[in-house]
Amino acid sequence: MASRFQASVLVASPLYPNSIAWSDENLIAVACGRLVTILNPALPFGPRGLIKVPSTEPFPIGVIQKEELLSSCLLPTCLSRDRDPYVRSISWSPLGMAPNAGCLLAISTTEGRVKIYRAPFCDYSAEWIAVMDVSDLLHDYLANANYHVSEIPSAEFSDFVTEQRRANNPANSGHKMELKRKRLHSSGMINKSSKTLREKSSCPTNSNDIELASDMNAEQEQGSPREQEFPLVSVNKDESYQKVSKSHGRSTRKKIESPTLPLIGADQYASRSAMLSSLVIAWSPLLQFPSASCSQVQNSATCFSLLAIGGKSGKISCWKVHAQECYSIEHGNVSPDATVVGIFQAHSSWVTAIGWALLTTDSSHPQVLLSTGSSNGSVKIWLAHSSELLKSSEVNSSPFILLKEIINPDSIPVSVLSLTTPVRSPHRQLLAVGKGSGSFEVWIHEQHNCNFERIGSYEAHDHAVTGLAWAFDGCCLYSCSEDNFVRSWMFDRNTLFEVPIPSAIPSQRGLIDVPNVFHSCFGVAVSPGNLVMAMVRSFDSYVLNPMYQARSQKAAVEFLWMVGQRSDISSTQKFNCEAFSGVSEEVLAWWKSNILWSLQQYECFVKPLVMWDIIAALLAINQSAPHFVDDLLIEWLSSSFMESRSKLSREKVLADFSQRLSKLTSRHLHLLNVICRRVILSDIKADLGTMCENQEEQVMFWMDLLSTSERELRERLVSINFACSSLISHNDANMSPSGYWYPSGLAQMEQWVGRDQVRDQLRLLVPQAHLYEKRLDSCDRVKEENCPYCSASVPFESPEVAYCEGANSNGNVGQRHKLVRCAVSMQICPTTPLWYCICCHRRASKLAPEPLFTMVEYPENFNSLAGSSLRVASKPLCPFCGILLQRHQPEFLLSTVPV
Repeated sequence: MASRFQASVLVASPLYPNSIAWSDENLIAVACGRLVTILNPALPFGPRGLIKVPSTEPFPIGVIQKEELLSSCLLPTCLSRDRDPYVRSISWSPLGMAPNAGCLLAISTTEGRVKIYRAPFCDYSAEWIAVMDVSDLLHDYLANANYHVSEIPSAEFSDFVTEQRRANNPANSGHKMELKRKRLHSSGMINKSSKTLREKSSCPTNSNDIELASDMNAEQEQGSPREQEFPLVSVNKDESYQKVSKSHGRSTRKKIESPTLPLIGADQYASRSAMLSSLVIAWSPLLQFPSASCSQVQNSATCFSLLAIGGKSGKISCWKVHAQECYSIEHGNVSPDATVVGIFQAHSSWVTAIGWALLTTDSSHPQVLLSTGSSNGSVKIWLAHSSELLKSSEVNSSPFILLKEIINPDSIPVSVLSLTTPVRSPHRQLLAVGKGSGSFEVWIHEQHNCNFERIGSYEAHDHAVTGLAWAFDGCCLYSCSEDNFVRSWMFDRNTLFEVPIPSAIPSQRGLIDVPNVFHSCFGVAVSPGNLVMAMVRSFDSYVLNPMYQARSQKAAVEFLWMVGQRSDISSTQKFNCEAFSGVSEEVLAWWKSNILWSLQQYECFVKPLVMWDIIAALLAINQSAPHFVDDLLIEWLSSSFMESRSKLSREKVLADFSQRLSKLTSRHLHLLNVICRRVILSDIKADLGTMCENQEEQVMFWMDLLSTSERELRERLVSINFACSSLISHNDANMSPSGYWYPSGLAQMEQWVGRDQVRDQLRLLVPQAHLYEKRLDSCDRVKEENCPYCSASVPFESPEVAYCEGANSNGNVGQRHKLVRCAVSMQICPTTPLWYCICCHRRASKLAPEPLFTMVEYPENFNSLAGSSLRVASKPLCPFCGILLQRHQPEFLLSTVPV
């Protein structure tokens, strides 16, 4: 296996497959026992986020007779000895779901609970904040329907005890020493997955521990008439309730009257509790639908993500979680809006794996594929139509249609799934299915004829497959297992074959002192740019030093370079690369090919601009081979920006490129600015205006190019503001809806236009805006600005910073304050929390309009852009870098680093 270039130690060990997930905003979440640790891959030794899984009370399902406690369906509940919940499944949402436009993190515990968390961006805390308990919503939904869904006959419960054990430990094999350790540390794998009650181990109301079978027939209630009086209460106690004393470990009987809870049978209790016991979760890609009922192009009603939750009953509940209507960094106590889409019977046993993929055949009415796997080895693929997703379904109905069912004859449990839609082939989907036996299968779905073809089955590992991840647009597949191996596979011409993991590249960081004594791997994840792979592995505690290492080092997250991954065996592309530091020309060619491929993926403005892995790779290579990086960037400029397929000289590219900036898309300009700041000019500490005259010619060119590119973006932003000001005046729409962009800072922009050299088209927009000046909000036309600290006058000198004139006191001029101007409106920023760009270090109190980021070139007429700007909610993106803005955090708190 290739050597890691950095690693991060964890204080707890993962226990379940897919224990690591990489978010779209460049954060890594790792499920470690009772904790979820959130890491920043750019600062693996820096601050971390933390989620402590709390113990919760059981759901008020009902009460049963004392004599039924020893029923076969309740034995796992009564015999459970687990006290604390463990994290079983984690999943990141798409960008834009959190109040600060970031990602939400959903976790599922062994209690069967599902909660959604957000980053503490305004709380100054390391612990993440819970914003929604989906399990409570599911309980209320089923309780209001009086559980009028199919329940499971008790005769089938005992048949699934063995299947439950296989679902928790799918391999059902391995080293005896490893199994002994797991039993000593966790009192058995079956208890971790089936526990829900932290201290009432013999309580008959422990609802989520039951092993379930199929959903066979409709519910037939056998309880008393009191069952119809079902209230939403938080405690479930009866005279048969037995509480385990924590201090003495004795069981004492406690008689409590509970006249409001229904008296039900053991079968009904087990079936109902199984409906509430969640096992695995997964977020869908962000779905955007055109709204026919309102004039907005995009709002919270038509932009959402689906959260699929699989449980022990074999059912899947699908929840529609809406994106935020407006974003803020001052207030985080905004709960997402969630509604149930449907609850349907997916399998006849436990749902153990879920995967999503977006179908891109019709962008106006997108469709999604849902893949599900179960503990009996079956895999099903479902299709959801857009029109049905906008509705809320009733119990036992859903918008999903079964497309394909894959039946495993040997009933080997499915441990993980990975589903993807390649960009180069949007009409096909690739599905990888990992099993408990150590093998995995690969399937292809052809969308035009709805055909599913099995590519093959591969005996890749000796133990259960715990992670699968597609990379490089479906050309590569990474697999990991409890046997402590991570393997790399190449998919080419409908054939999958193993290839070696690429060798490491020169790194900026030294290796952390992490012992190489691992015994199990519990997940693998790929960075947004596909150039870095992260995996989580647990240490062999018997090998570590029991006094020091074994106490604080339970597992580690390792990072491997995938820059040299050969992703296309049939490629005939040739690169002229000179070998260095013992690296062959062939490997260097793949480095260049993969980095160029990753840069081209970000040319689409729909993909969030998270380039940490690209910047890190370029900086690492630049230390040993600066000429290689320079040649790569010149080739990127000529192929992507100048649309030249022939080999152009460096002088030709540099001479012609700066003249074509107005013809480039805004996303191209953002990519250029990030590369200039973070790669070429990363070691230059001085400001752009104070450079020495003896700077190298190459650095001077990139600095001039960065300055010209930022001026081009600023002109586009100012032009949209002036064009929209006249449109708003015509419509008398000075009051903009919350979260929607509104032109501001027109007076400051007018002064900037008068001072700087701008194109004539922009100068013509200024007098047009003056015709409607009286109708505009007065705060947007105020030329005189005052210092927020001393109330002194502040003249306009620069769009970046300002200096007040100082307050007069006894005829003397006071101290002059240096003030920051908003990167969007050019107005003086208030003293309230501001949006912050971690790339260019600018601050903003206003948000830029959406069309600025989707502009294909500098338009000749801004009227069409002005109209669309007023109908789109603003997103917190930097107008000069295009990355997600955030609230500036202290160094001791976790923050995202997209570049």
